[in-house]
Amino acid sequence: MAPALTRPSASPKPSDFSTDRRVLLLFVMALFVGGASALSAWVLVKLIALTTNLLWFGTIDATNISLSKVTPSWLTVAIPVAGSLVIGLMARFGSEKIRGHGIPEAIEAILIGQSRVQPKVALLKPISSAVSIGSGGPFGAEGPIIMTGGAIGSLFAQFFHLSAAERKTLLVAGASAGMTAIFGTPIAAVLLALELLLFEWKPRSLIPVITASVVAVVARPFLLGSGPLFPLAGSLHLSWWGFVLAAGVGISVGLLSCLLTVLLYAAEDLFARLPIHWMWWPLIGGLAIGIGGLFEPRALGVGYDVIGDLLHNNILPQHAIAIVAVKAAIWIIALASGTSGGVLAPLLIMGGALGSVEALELPGPPGCWALMGMAAMLAGTMRCPLTGVLFAVEITGNFDMIVPLLVAGSAAYGLNVLVMKRSILTEKIARHGHHITREYTVDPFALMRVSDVMVEDVKTLPASLTVEEAIEVFSQDAARHKSYPLIDEAGVLVGMVARADILRWKTQPQETGVTLYDRISDSSPIVGYDDEPVGDLADRMVESDVGRVPIVDRATFKVVGLVARKDLLRIRQKLNESEKERAVYLGGFKTARAGA
Repeated sequence: MAPALTRPSASPKPSDFSTDRRVLLLFVMALFVGGASALSAWVLVKLIALTTNLLWFGTIDATNISLSKVTPSWLTVAIPVAGSLVIGLMARFGSEKIRGHGIPEAIEAILIGQSRVQPKVALLKPISSAVSIGSGGPFGAEGPIIMTGGAIGSLFAQFFHLSAAERKTLLVAGASAGMTAIFGTPIAAVLLALELLLFEWKPRSLIPVITASVVAVVARPFLLGSGPLFPLAGSLHLSWWGFVLAAGVGISVGLLSCLLTVLLYAAEDLFARLPIHWMWWPLIGGLAIGIGGLFEPRALGVGYDVIGDLLHNNILPQHAIAIVAVKAAIWIIALASGTSGGVLAPLLIMGGALGSVEALELPGPPGCWALMGMAAMLAGTMRCPLTGVLFAVEITGNFDMIVPLLVAGSAAYGLNVLVMKRSILTEKIARHGHHITREYTVDPFALMRVSDVMVEDVKTLPASLTVEEAIEVFSQDAARHKSYPLIDEAGVLVGMVARADILRWKTQPQETGVTLYDRISDSSPIVGYDDEPVGDLADRMVESDVGRVPIVDRATFKVVGLVARKDLLRIRQKLNESEKERAVYLGGFKTARAGA
């Protein structure tokens, strides 16, 4: 007699979210990660200032100072070259992961490295960035602090028994807190996490990220000061045609963004062809920085003073063009050489400069158009329109500009998406052999019910069938399935019989008259319910490594359908069809055609 059939418990009641109480644990952890990341941002800013003052002015001082005060000389070339040599040695003998601008490395750690960051990266990244920027590198501090904050969150998570998804949450929480501490932009930091780093929108990750960012913005006045980084008053009062002009600024900045991305990776390809080890490439980047500094010292360093001058119209257009031309050239060469530094501040300068030049022919305060260029540059180059717009608003405190910024940012974003297959961030990841998608969609497996995909005309076998008869059935050409549900006289599922069972029984001596019910080896088959989400059933199929699952009525346990792997694949087919088929509904008649 076969053992009694055990019926699986009912699936949990469907919910809007899959988040459970572990989010409270992540919330508490995010408090510590946010504070530590804010502190690391302060350390990085002080390291950059200390290195800058020591190398360029011979003083031991941690006060921020602009390199516009540098008098061009042979040291203007020697200092960046020496700093780049140090970075090359640190990358070669420390960790290669310190190369680059931080955000792609954080994405790779999330998607490929199970959100595990090595401790030496957390130590070497801020040091290398301080050396790079302090010696004149035309970079921002935001990329390195995003990577450093992410490393802090990851290291903290590795001390506890957490899943890769939970480690990712704390890594991104640290990155967002670091960005918030540097710029005082908690909303933009959270949006950056959503648009670039999390690859999901779930309460499990969103709540800890918000928590860490709030902690950082609370700690910021005690570490780096309060208020907007670049206060800007005034606004644009545009009629309908003014928004057309804003879109035009966004499109022009989007074109510049595409050009910068193409030039950056063309330069990277040239470096890859050099017959020398990559450890020496930063020397070439440092030489380019030094030569650029001879022509325009204001192109060196982070350039926050240049951003402020662009916003307040304190810089002549010809000077802005000169600074941007030099900044773009040395930024592309230095970044392609593999040195360490961020892209956000240089992008702000280049987008702001183009906006300020265009403002000569546009109505309203020039600073507002410069701000529009900054937002559009971030939105287009990094493919994060909401982050770009809210970042521009938060660093200036000017919420009156939000609609024109949204128009310009969306225009730049749309142009970049249509023209460029990958962004300045994802192209680097793709060159490492990893393709990622930046689109969020609803999981059709969570949206559809089993009844939508199951086969209702199910071929079954009676449990009273003898083993000899079953062997004969499976030997026939008509027997095309690998397994069949077994049902009793009332149509109730009692088990499954598979072709593997038949092959095993063929090699064993059989007693006459033994039924399938007597011989079924699985007393608790994996089953599905017609009213449960397809994703729940698919998860059980993967866990149990089964390809065909009977679908039963919850009350009677009678077989009402069957789902096979090919039925799950048809969901993908239906999704593709819904994307490509375009239809017109008119007067009750439907006309449809396939999309391109």
